[in-house]
Amino acid sequence: MKKLIFSLLLSIPLTMNAQMEVGATVGASNYMGDLAPSGLWTSLGQMHFSAGVFARYNIGKWVSAKGYFNYGKVSADDTTGNASNSREERNLSFRSNIFEFGLNAEFNILGYQPYNLERTFSPYVFLGVAGFKFNPQADYDGGWVNLQPLGTEGQGMAGNPAKYKTFQLSIPIGLGLKYAINDKWNLGLEIGFRKTFTDYLDDVSGNYPDLAALASANGELAAELSWRGDEVSDEITAPIAGDKRGNSSDLDWYIMSGIFISYNFTDNGLVGSRNRLRGRKKGCPSF
Repeated sequence: MKKLIFSLLLSIPLTMNAQMEVGATVGASNYMGDLAPSGLWTSLGQMHFSAGVFARYNIGKWVSAKGYFNYGKVSADDTTGNASNSREERNLSFRSNIFEFGLNAEFNILGYQPYNLERTFSPYVFLGVAGFKFNPQADYDGGWVNLQPLGTEGQGMAGNPAKYKTFQLSIPIGLGLKYAINDKWNLGLEIGFRKTFTDYLDDVSGNYPDLAALASANGELAAELSWRGDEVSDEITAPIAGDKRGNSSDLDWYIMSGIFISYNFTDNGLVGSRNRLRGRKKGCPSF
């Protein structure tokens, strides 16, 4: 028993050193929500650049844990894509930067072991938890206006809910491919969908407030950006309190996808392992 415990203690640093890798990701970010009601493909024209850094710990060949930080951007516009008449009359738009940090568990379908070059390729699926910071803005009068402080659906008015928080949690879920180029470097690609717990990524969720009361309580700008149909035509009738502005039953999603490259943080004799394998093929004795 003492020998077994001693052997396990000796193996811990080697295992920890061998499993760590660090890397970077570049790709695209996108959004699914009230300003893109037909789903993912409606807003492909609104894809934006995203990037991130990560550290991955491979817990054996089947499971990996990844901590990461990502930056992305999302946007949408009622006047783009296959917009319905009601969307064109609503005439809303937004953009938002997203700063995300999280932790994912990855499950390697074929097994992945880059460190002894046994299994150098595998698709994988992942599930995790993330926190993200967002800030929806609207283009108005030649500048960008932060929407959350305005309470465009009456948030903060007497008898109404408080203004939503711009820091939220999400559940990342997705799939990817990873490949060990050599003893040092890994290459892969990944697409991840983020299930959020907010419907205000785009500042649109429920019903219109009374626009006159909104202007009185939260300011004229809040009313101006709550409904913008008058910018399309003077003949469009303004909504009344309680008219549908968004769909609060479907929470917003955002997507992060891209390619990544990572570096095995410690060698741990990997190059030597490859040389020994080559030596065996040539008939050299093993020691």
